[in-house]
Amino acid sequence: MKNKSLCAIAAPLIAGLALSMNVTAVSAAEKTSIVVGADTTFPPFETEVNGKVTGFDIDMIRAIAKAEGLTVTIKTLPFSGLIPSLQAGSIDAAVAGITIKTSRMQSVDFSDAYYKSGLSVLVKDDSKITGFGDLKGHVVATKKATSSVDYMTSHGIDPQYIKQFQDIDSAYQALETNGADAVIFDNPVNVNFKTQHPNVKTVGALLTGEYYGIAVSKKASGLDAKMNDGLAKIKKSGEYHQLFVKYFGGDMSGAVDGVEKPADVAVKD
Repeated sequence: MKNKSLCAIAAPLIAGLALSMNVTAVSAAEKTSIVVGADTTFPPFETEVNGKVTGFDIDMIRAIAKAEGLTVTIKTLPFSGLIPSLQAGSIDAAVAGITIKTSRMQSVDFSDAYYKSGLSVLVKDDSKITGFGDLKGHVVATKKATSSVDYMTSHGIDPQYIKQFQDIDSAYQALETNGADAVIFDNPVNVNFKTQHPNVKTVGALLTGEYYGIAVSKKASGLDAKMNDGLAKIKKSGEYHQLFVKYFGGDMSGAVDGVEKPADVAVKD
């Protein structure tokens, strides 16, 4: 009798729990608005002028969201805070020229790759540094917690010679004020800086081939698939191409023509 009573009580509780879990899953899949984290110190992908956040990534994520019937709220964060915020679920996705890496894939999901990049060496015009091989013993500036730091430490640069800054503008300033002998960072950003500052140059070949993806919280079930669908749609509509016209003067060298899955292009670290 007691067992039957317990079963009678437990049955609706279990059913209610199952229903609650089902509703949660559906609501995640039917999300109509998303919060996207962005580090605004990464021009031309993200920047902030007069309080307005803009850039290649910002226009792209808005176009993708529109194609998928989503509204976007941009939340600005330092680069080092993006992955922890995604893990905590305080943001749904993040854009900041984020390199797809195997270590990051343990913490977050990624969309298909949308940009092919690489690291380059930026020095002053009168520098005798001709490439990465000349950097040992020189102070190199870069942005904190980025793949450039991993590359340098794994390729023989003593960490005491690496100056890490919260934003890339501070790294460039260190170069210009002789606080650093070189900057290693993502090539499109170095090129963007070079076009505005004729006293610097890039030297040597690209150090890596790496891909950017939209990072997605593992708590946002199904959102990575929506990002992929939206990316495919804006490629087909021509909006993707227009972003390269607007932000890179039509230079399509970083465009990803086909579909590059995160697991296939991830930097192994």
